[in-house]
Amino acid sequence: QVQLVEFGGGSVQAGGSLNLSCAASSVYSGTFACMAWFRQAPGKGREAVATLYISERRGPYYADSVKGRFIIYQGNAKNTVSLQMNSLKSEDTASYSCAGGYLCHYPPRTASFNDWGQGTQVTVSS
Repeated sequence: QVQLVEFGGGSVQAGGSLNLSCAASSVYSGTFACMAWFRQAPGKGREAVATLYISERRGPYYADSVKGRFIIYQGNAKNTVSLQMNSLKSEDTASYSCAGGYLCHYPPRTASFNDWGQGTQVTVSS
């Protein structure tokens, strides 16, 4: 199993911005076909926020709730992905996790992702 580590969570006021980053362990020599960000708020199920299709000619997936506000992009290093979150709302408060997979679907399916990070907390105060 590949270890994924997230960076960049924190607290911000509504309307603010945060940037999350995720990187796979440096010892991993393979390449994910897709990488994604999921989130889970207390008492709610896991939600796919954004997915980047690395090995396909396909644009990224965004949940309707974040379209126009969040941007997912690949980092400079292999198996890295970032999420720029703008115009944050209180309903964006959740634990955000990144994931990597090899059999990718549009829209993304949670079960398709093989490796997950531990998650980083994002708290947006109104």
